[in-house]
Amino acid sequence: MNDNNFPLKELSINGVFNSNENITYEIPIYQRNYAWGKDEIAALVRDVWDACDKKTEAYYIGTLVSYDKGDNTFEVIDGQQRLTTLYLILKALGLEVRNYLTYRARKNSNETIKNLPNISTSHSDYGIKDGYKNATQAIKEIVEDGKKELFANYLLNSVHIIHYRVPKDVDLNHYFEVMNSRGEQLEKHEIVKAKLMNVLINETDKAKFAAIWDACSEMNTYIQTKASVKALFEDNLKDFKFYNGTFDILPEVNESTIGVSSLRDLIHPTEDQTDKKQVSDDDSKNSRFQPIIDFPNFLLIVLKITRMGESSFSPNDFILDDKELINEFDKVLGNNEVTDDTKQAFVKCFCFNLLQLRYLLDNFVIHHTNAEETADENPWKLQRWQIDGKSRYAKNLSEDKQIEEELVQLLSMFEVSFTARQRKNYLFYVLYHLFGNRSIDTYRDFLIKLAKKYFSDIYMVGECLNEINTPKPGAFDQTIVNNGSIDLQVNNSNVTPDEFNTIYGNGSNMTKGIPLFVFNYMDFLLWNYYAYNMAGRELKKDDEGRKAFFYNLGCSDFGLDVFKQFYFSRTRRSLEHYYPQALVKKCIDDIDDNKINCFGNFAMIGSDANSSGSDWTPKAKLLHYLDPSKKIRQVGVASLKFRIMMQMCRDNDESKSRKDGQEWMFDDIKEHQNLMLKILFEQ
Repeated sequence: MNDNNFPLKELSINGVFNSNENITYEIPIYQRNYAWGKDEIAALVRDVWDACDKKTEAYYIGTLVSYDKGDNTFEVIDGQQRLTTLYLILKALGLEVRNYLTYRARKNSNETIKNLPNISTSHSDYGIKDGYKNATQAIKEIVEDGKKELFANYLLNSVHIIHYRVPKDVDLNHYFEVMNSRGEQLEKHEIVKAKLMNVLINETDKAKFAAIWDACSEMNTYIQTKASVKALFEDNLKDFKFYNGTFDILPEVNESTIGVSSLRDLIHPTEDQTDKKQVSDDDSKNSRFQPIIDFPNFLLIVLKITRMGESSFSPNDFILDDKELINEFDKVLGNNEVTDDTKQAFVKCFCFNLLQLRYLLDNFVIHHTNAEETADENPWKLQRWQIDGKSRYAKNLSEDKQIEEELVQLLSMFEVSFTARQRKNYLFYVLYHLFGNRSIDTYRDFLIKLAKKYFSDIYMVGECLNEINTPKPGAFDQTIVNNGSIDLQVNNSNVTPDEFNTIYGNGSNMTKGIPLFVFNYMDFLLWNYYAYNMAGRELKKDDEGRKAFFYNLGCSDFGLDVFKQFYFSRTRRSLEHYYPQALVKKCIDDIDDNKINCFGNFAMIGSDANSSGSDWTPKAKLLHYLDPSKKIRQVGVASLKFRIMMQMCRDNDESKSRKDGQEWMFDDIKEHQNLMLKILFEQ
């Protein structure tokens, strides 16, 4: 930081606890007692160990806010739980701690922390005492044998904390009011914002940056509705005005929306700034939705796209996990070989990309409505925000109904498969594609190819999968990103159902696991098979085309409404054995664990459709899930594959050719798996 008066220091843990200044960190009486439990301490140890194991250059652990009382004594205002935990971990590692951690007017706490690791006094602070034991146990369980010293060195030198020292002349009463209104901790993205703005020299540029950043940070409403950036869109708000432009050509922003310019302002804003933060500039409540990604992880996607053109940038080493947020930005901002002018150009480029990609995210990628999920309407929407006269509304991205539905199904298939924030590689690929090409027809083709690439070149390649058939870290980028571009050419194009059976099992041996994406892709292909053969044709049951459709699915006609109403529910995360494991030992027929643990006997269903009846017979499940009273929400909403399995079971029951309890046996499992694989492999 250039500002000598800037009361912010980035310190290693060694710098916090072993500085040359003989610092005392004093926990004031108004702070609560130490309260971190086993899980919180273990989570911190695991995070540090993971960063150490990945050789992360600098791992940021949060912020420490203290009040400078003079004489090298700092009253800890915020971060005392983390600070105390770090102290306990250092002691559990047997490391030297030269600086002091004391508790004002708490004799038991002072005696306990002072005497660690020996706790001889009968008047112990049990929170600290238990914390020390939990830290010791966490290190023993998490850190690999023989690597304790490696972990200790990494913790001391590579784990960093942002220490904000509130100056002695600050009115603490006002400071506490601000802290109460803001919450306890500075968010990582706020630290990144301050670091980026500190690179900019021109105050107009800082104002423009802050307005764009603040508008983009609220993820649950269309970016075009934010007053500070409306001028950057066409009059109807449907399109961004400055495609292929730059930060410098963007007009000056509405000055009433200017944000903060440093971490000092973030922690200690003026009353005027605090008041402005409370004002919402949305122009319509109807513009709100449930976002599919949070702001810190969206920033990482924007950063990755911004850096894709750099010759020295390795996309495979870039982790889409907000634990790495500060570290990833520091790879640019903290690079001493990069000039100040180059850093300023980077910040401007990043900000411009942030705005453009946020527009693409809101208007070209699905979001989930705030309404509760029902069987009657797909809650996933793919719509652009616009103004028509005095009306403000969201309109479908494509005017072609079939293309619109296909885009929604493809995007929601990816989203429910990869809900975890650090696993949204698909969203990076989608936004990177849209960044260069917004053609709707091309977009649909891109998503179809991306889905097929995922299945054929990742999920059907054993080397890409771990011991439970989950893609290994880096498998997606290594397979899809090639020389700075997205490569969707399928290399494993001759893959066969036999190879699927080798990887995922066919009943001759127990599967090691079948990932959620495989089931979701299967259901998309089933819906797509309906969309291209049945949708809009209004064929009656005796029509030959409709008969052929259900014949190829392996069951009798159960109507088309299930296909019409199908969508990828966010609750579909329960793996269901249709023939239950509980019946294997009881069954007198030739069924064993191997035979029921294969694709033909599995389906992903919604957790709201699942029940305590997982051990029921297939026929009992059939009657339960397809209850004609509609008390149970139709499981077809959750899985087309499962609906087909149940119809096969019903057909067997109604044929009267099976004994009671034998409506779904291994021959049915094999037949269903073979028919599904024909569709999965487009045969």
